[in-house]
Amino acid sequence: MSISKNLVRIALLAIVVSLFVVMLGAYTRLTHAGLGCPDWPGCYGHMVVSASEDAQARFPLIPIESRKAWTEMAHRYAAGSLVFLVLCLNIGVYRVRRAGKKIPFTIPIALIVLIAFQALLGMWTVTMKLLPIVVMAHLLGGILIFSSLCYFRMQLSDVRQVDNPYWRFWISLGLLLVFFQIALGGWVSSNYAGLACIGFPQCNGQWLPALHFSEGFHLFSPVGANYQGGVLDSVARMTIQMVHRLGAVIVASYVLILACILRWRVQFSPLRDIAAFAIVLVLIQFFLGVANVVFLLPLSVAVAHNGVAALLLAILFAMRYLVSGGACNEHSF
Repeated sequence: MSISKNLVRIALLAIVVSLFVVMLGAYTRLTHAGLGCPDWPGCYGHMVVSASEDAQARFPLIPIESRKAWTEMAHRYAAGSLVFLVLCLNIGVYRVRRAGKKIPFTIPIALIVLIAFQALLGMWTVTMKLLPIVVMAHLLGGILIFSSLCYFRMQLSDVRQVDNPYWRFWISLGLLLVFFQIALGGWVSSNYAGLACIGFPQCNGQWLPALHFSEGFHLFSPVGANYQGGVLDSVARMTIQMVHRLGAVIVASYVLILACILRWRVQFSPLRDIAAFAIVLVLIQFFLGVANVVFLLPLSVAVAHNGVAALLLAILFAMRYLVSGGACNEHSF
């Protein structure tokens, strides 16, 4: 077995694990287990959840809840596995390049930096007691790691690229829109605003309730408070939820139109196929969002909503990759 084949397998495994980490992180957040362990990287002073008197004595004012503690530690163990895989990926890239073969190395190195920062965010999530901007950044970091791994896997493939600045611009714009919409979703979740609006398409019986942006989007909240369960009033949370809904309509419409045009006008088969996949994902994501509201945030649907968001961003990265190649084949577009 060649080193390159091993490298592809490691990359694929890292992609699977990173998506699992993203969805497990969503599960941890949605089951209110983010502070299941009041310390970091251990749990009540141990690397394995313990209900011993010694463990409880370290944090006498915080009762041990084993289910939440195990959920939080499972997320940390999974994240640790991903760190190991990314390190293996970098070692593999180094060995391939040392053997004289050309292989991209920017993303594997960037992943090391991103994962190091992600670890800091994980620590701050606990030490800053679920500070919303930290929780949101932690979600974005996990999804960026997944998308970057998908992009690197495409770099290892034999998929042909074309160079088309026109489509590259519109796809890049779509990528940014999806990224910011995911950030909005993270802000909804970190401020516990998922049920601030009851009903769809109306919000608490109104088509467009009064919005208070300064209250809903005060990014730098005071450090030291415990944000589990949220601290914003109902009006601020309703504002966050409504902005996320409006953003969903705008972003879904843009990506759907872009993907449909690509399917209609582009002759380059890989891009056409990925555009079709994007259409399916956008529709699934939109209906998952509606289901979250209508059925009052069922856990399985909410976790799936996070997973599909990660897949959608990765798809936009893949589309961006396909139009970033060498000389353009004039018959491809």
